Amino acid sequence: MKTENLANGILESWTAKEAADAFARDEIVLIDVRTPQEYSFERIEGALLAPMQAFQPMHMPGQTDKRIVFHCGSGARSKMVAEKFLKAGNDRVAHMEGGFGAWKDAGLEYTGTDMTTGAPKQMKKSA
Repeated sequence: MKTENLANGILESWTAKEAADAFARDEIVLIDVRTPQEYSFERIEGALLAPMQAFQPMHMPGQTDKRIVFHCGSGARSKMVAEKFLKAGNDRVAHMEGGFGAWKDAGLEYTGTDMTTGAPKQMKKSA
């Protein structure tokens, strides 16, 4: 994990593997900031949806029990949301570097859409 000291707090950049491991141990809340359309097509099972266009830092869960890690498609939107979260008075937050693309590239499991049936399907990118 990389950390960056910003004017408003500390921004952590986690790898997909670090986020997946912490998520599996139930140590983090993974929050997807992509659009509802992106989320409905493919998503990390168990991640919450809080689209960037409607993001309200005050409505995010607290971080006393679990840390928040934001993610998007590439890591750009989640970094912007994380910075907005810090500007709202929070002192530390994380985002997943490389976003959902990095998650898939790491060979981690996700829920996608079966193109033949339109039904949700567990998927994993093969090496």
